[in-house]
Amino acid sequence: MKTRLGTLAVTGIILVALTACVPCGVPLQVVERSSSALPSATTAPTALPRAQGGVSPALDPQQVVIDVYQRANPAVVNVRVTKRNEGSFRFQPQQGEPPDEYVRGQGSGFLIDHQGHVVTNNHVAEGAEEVLVVFSDGAQARAKVLGLDPDSDLAVLQLAPPWPDVTPLDLGDSSRVQVGQLAIAIGNPFGLQGTLTTGIVSSVGRTLPLGRQSTAVGGRFSIPSMIQTDAAINPGNSGGPLLNAQGQVIGINTAINAIEGVNSGVGFAVPADLIRRVVPSLIKDGRYAYPWLGVSGSDVNPDIVDAMKLPERRGALIVQVIKGSPADRAGLHGSNQTVTLHEEELEIGGDVITGIDGVPIKRFDDLLIYLVEKTTVGQTVQLTVLRDGKTMTVPIRLVERPQD
Repeated sequence: MKTRLGTLAVTGIILVALTACVPCGVPLQVVERSSSALPSATTAPTALPRAQGGVSPALDPQQVVIDVYQRANPAVVNVRVTKRNEGSFRFQPQQGEPPDEYVRGQGSGFLIDHQGHVVTNNHVAEGAEEVLVVFSDGAQARAKVLGLDPDSDLAVLQLAPPWPDVTPLDLGDSSRVQVGQLAIAIGNPFGLQGTLTTGIVSSVGRTLPLGRQSTAVGGRFSIPSMIQTDAAINPGNSGGPLLNAQGQVIGINTAINAIEGVNSGVGFAVPADLIRRVVPSLIKDGRYAYPWLGVSGSDVNPDIVDAMKLPERRGALIVQVIKGSPADRAGLHGSNQTVTLHEEELEIGGDVITGIDGVPIKRFDDLLIYLVEKTTVGQTVQLTVLRDGKTMTVPIRLVERPQD
């Protein structure tokens, strides 16, 4: 019996309000399934280098964008996937009858090296049984999913030879991205391949709970240091590059704050520095191991300072310590009482983290950023903690995040 194929919107845009994942994508024509073998993973480099060059900005801003597009577009691809319909997808068929067994959809991606590695979003590639990559000149190559990381929403595909001889995109230094600088997005919104949109970097350092849902933690893991842009990002842009004026990738377009999945001028990209950190492990091992402390909490604010009579006015208040976590074994304390101030309930009484390895922690996001960007599993960190008005140093050996 012939299998019916539906349309899967794998380019789904996650609402920042986290109310739902909106359906998006465009229908694709049915093509024959193939069982052709794909190559094994190539050896991963120890690290993805920072870009040393790129397009030289011209005096004419219009020419800058033209130059970036001409250089980058050949390496930007349309990622078409086939997934098994298990009745629990985050994204729903856009039109047509409900699929029996398989559903389809598409997203964007880009070539990062000469070994045929393509980076895209985890939510594009996760669960894909068949992947077809289409280049800007119409050339096609089959691919397999080499590695997935839901906590950064990153995935790596391995192309099956042959693939077009195009220049891979360089990763820029996202730590140097500034608000107001040019932002260029290339991708396949609504299936319109090779679409360019421009804007500016609207903000940096955003932390959004777009990672994996964990029952052990009781919530989602967050992605730190995300780049906010007003460059138009729509369904189909997921997995495509966000570029600077030098044609370097500063982020991978991942989410928008929107109603009904349509761009509202607030888009978010996973930063290039996180791509550089995670992707080599996805190529080598198929996964990335995140260090974990095992606490949840909130920023210290004036109400908390007054209620707890804190000598410090900034820091990360520990509200909950996860049982069995490194923080629990080290004896860190979570909140133990609730007070009502200005008609708002505040959880107080927990330890306040004011530093890690000598680096000041002024807000809870600072702690997450340091753990993700500066530490590894098995590393021992030194936390500076305020407890009952006294400062102490607590050594904690980090372990890998729970996998549930």
